[in-house]
Amino acid sequence: MTTFDAILCDLDGVLRQFDHAVQADIEARYGLPLASTAFDPALIMPATLGHITEAQWAESIVAALGGGEQAEKAVEEFMAVPFRVDEEVRALLAAARARMPLVLVTNAMDTLEDHLERLELTAFADAVVSSARVGLAKPDRRIYELAADLAGVAPARCLFVDDRLENVVAARALGMTGVHFRSVADLAAVLPPS
Repeated sequence: MTTFDAILCDLDGVLRQFDHAVQADIEARYGLPLASTAFDPALIMPATLGHITEAQWAESIVAALGGGEQAEKAVEEFMAVPFRVDEEVRALLAAARARMPLVLVTNAMDTLEDHLERLELTAFADAVVSSARVGLAKPDRRIYELAADLAGVAPARCLFVDDRLENVVAARALGMTGVHFRSVADLAAVLPPS
């Protein structure tokens, strides 16, 4: 018997995957700490909360790397790293959505809607909660509560899936069933058979 009536699912690292080998290659070629700089909370959180655009975030990375043409080229390449949908995850979530609401809950930027369109995911979920649009980011409990409300289900009746353990812990603290996603098997194990 399932213990949930709605699925709240992260996007990046679960449904959408980036090519980390390409990211590593860019870092090696330019000899710059692109990932650690880009994902430094001081730089990324303003964009995640919608205070600045993705383009302004990119500019802040260039500045943090010392500026100049090399940093600009490296960041431009880094921002263009390919991403794709994990088709196994898509299939599992689509089958589950036939039986219950699905809400994507993502720490994203102002470009999320464009990215969902490129991935052909615009109408994939019943709702999308983007941190940049609501001004709240995981693991803030309010973003989970908002997502549960959009699903029309009490938090304790939600399944929450994320690749970041701290986000799963926060969901569990609200009574949600939390799944720490490391592979498609983690998701398959908790979803009811179709």
